[in-house]
Amino acid sequence: MARAVVFAYHNVGVRCLSVLLAHRVEVPLVVTHIDNPAENIWFDSVAELAATHRLPAIALADPNAADTLVRIRELQPDFLFSFYYRHMLKPPLLATASRGALNMHGSLLPKYRGRVPVNWAVINGETETGATLHYMTEKPDAGDIVDQQAVPILPDDTALDVFHKVTEAATMVLDRGLPALLEGNAPRRPQDLSQGSYFGGRKPEDGRIDWRLSATCIHNLVRGVAPPYPGAFTELGGRKLRILRTRVEPGRMAGSDPPGMYARHGTCFAVCADGSTLRILEMDFDGAPFTAADFLARFGAKPAPVEATRQ
Repeated sequence: MARAVVFAYHNVGVRCLSVLLAHRVEVPLVVTHIDNPAENIWFDSVAELAATHRLPAIALADPNAADTLVRIRELQPDFLFSFYYRHMLKPPLLATASRGALNMHGSLLPKYRGRVPVNWAVINGETETGATLHYMTEKPDAGDIVDQQAVPILPDDTALDVFHKVTEAATMVLDRGLPALLEGNAPRRPQDLSQGSYFGGRKPEDGRIDWRLSATCIHNLVRGVAPPYPGAFTELGGRKLRILRTRVEPGRMAGSDPPGMYARHGTCFAVCADGSTLRILEMDFDGAPFTAADFLARFGAKPAPVEATRQ
């Protein structure tokens, strides 16, 4: 029976750990994270799954610490797996696995290496992404690929919609590739890193809308950071307006409305700098739900001006 130490968090961590257990991989240790009370915890718990299966589970500030390295080396794992674990595992730790250390990444590598790949793919208007099982190296998301599975991104999919698809793609990739890994004959395909880019993490402030962009670009931002993520936002009257769900209007609105937001026929619209228009389907103002009627009552019938993001 193969032994694997598993570093895991989030829904992908839960699903992929479940795949290992279904294939009767021995898991002598699960390393996860303590949930941050300041974070919106909308996802499943690896710690709870480990407890259900009576697996030893710990949360570490630094998985690469010397005492952790000794502990894992003593377990003599055949494999290390990282499933949406948030810390980089350094080469000495990777070397404790006699048959390899592998990561499940939420994109079609080499595209979207790095942080929050699902959100970036939606924000950039991609029409597909996926999950990739690959060997870990010192450089993040750069090792040989074992297998990957694509999923579509539809024009109005939010990042959460796509994340659910990627989670299932990860489940499929691991379930499909694990038998060959355990038998020692899994494929390894080197990545051509020139065919992709590395992306960093995102902060809530990165959801600020730049109204100089087209309706399509703003729509992609809105759906790429929609709840449970912090959301896209602008400021009107010195207050924060979050725009949570949108649709791009075909063509351009009749008339010569200047750039800005307005309510008409029970719906809010935003005319962007290039004249393209967004239909705003859901929003909140200072944290409270905000309707087209609320908008009309507060700002009147004339378009409320919006300011471009300062660079």
